[in-house]
Amino acid sequence: MFKINTNRDQLVVNKLRQHFGEAIENDEIMTDMLCITVSKQNIYDVLLFLHENDEMQFNFLTTLCGMHYPEKEELGVVYHLHNFIENHRIRIKTSTKISNPVLPTITTIWPAANWLERETYDFYGIQFQGHPNLKRILNMDEMTDFPLRKDFPLEDQTREDKDNTMFGRK
Repeated sequence: MFKINTNRDQLVVNKLRQHFGEAIENDEIMTDMLCITVSKQNIYDVLLFLHENDEMQFNFLTTLCGMHYPEKEELGVVYHLHNFIENHRIRIKTSTKISNPVLPTITTIWPAANWLERETYDFYGIQFQGHPNLKRILNMDEMTDFPLRKDFPLEDQTREDKDNTMFGRK
């Protein structure tokens, strides 16, 4: 079972603040792990540092997923990283305006990010600049919407075959 390692967490925060200063917007323990918010402009450099630095050694990308903040008109990406040597996990977050949803690809750091970035593009519309093959992988190519954004309609309003009584409606 994973345990919060406050000494290791503090080391990570100190190193990142020392190297990147104001680019580290926030750090906090959220439920089960350290969560660090990084500016969009510095996300690639921070992730590369966490991977390449001998003290950090976060050489495993556990997951990458999108988020939608309609009230702020932003899209975000969360990266979960794992240092197997210390058995230490952290969460890195960044966001971008929905009007310009572009972030750098991290496939050059973790090749496994390829499919995760494609899925995030497919469902949220976040474009990963420099990605080797950014295209839809689960939805139809003709689809123009992004179904995990909170403004996506939950039901197809054009369907005539649905029975509203099955949904408790008249």
